[in-house]
Amino acid sequence: MLGLVPTRLNNQIFNPYFDMKFSHATAALLVCWGAASAYADEDLYKAVCANCHSKSFANSPQVGDKAKWAPLIAEGQVTLTAHGYVGVRAMPPKGGKPDLSIEKFSEAVVYMANKSGGNWKTPDAKTLAAINAEIVRRQKSITK
Repeated sequence: MLGLVPTRLNNQIFNPYFDMKFSHATAALLVCWGAASAYADEDLYKAVCANCHSKSFANSPQVGDKAKWAPLIAEGQVTLTAHGYVGVRAMPPKGGKPDLSIEKFSEAVVYMANKSGGNWKTPDAKTLAAINAEIVRRQKSITK
C-alpha cells in the first residue's frame, strides 16, 4: 500500500485505496447485476418452464412451436401471463414454483412467447398492474 495515502485534491480529501477498492467492487457488482438481469428470464425458463415447455408434456406448447403459441400469444400478454400464474389446464400455479414472483414469471413468459413468434416487452408497472388485476379476476372465477 505504499503511496496510497489520503491526500487533498481540489480541496477534497481523496483516499486512493478506498476509491480504488470501491470502484472495482462497484464495477464487479454492476457486471454481475447486468449479467443476472440479462439472463434471468432465460435462466428461469431453463430451471422451471423447460421441464414442460421443452418436452412434450401434457400437451404443453413447446417453446419455438409458433403454431401452438399463436393462439396463446393472441390472448394477449396480460391474459396469458395472469392465467399461467394462477394455473391453467395441466399447468400448476406459478409453473410449479410457489415462491415465484409475478415479475419473474412475467419475464419468463415474455421469453417463451418471443421465442415462439411473439414480440412482447418486459411488463412495465402499468402492465404488471393489469396482470395483477387479471390474476384476482381469474382466482375469483376459479373459486366460484
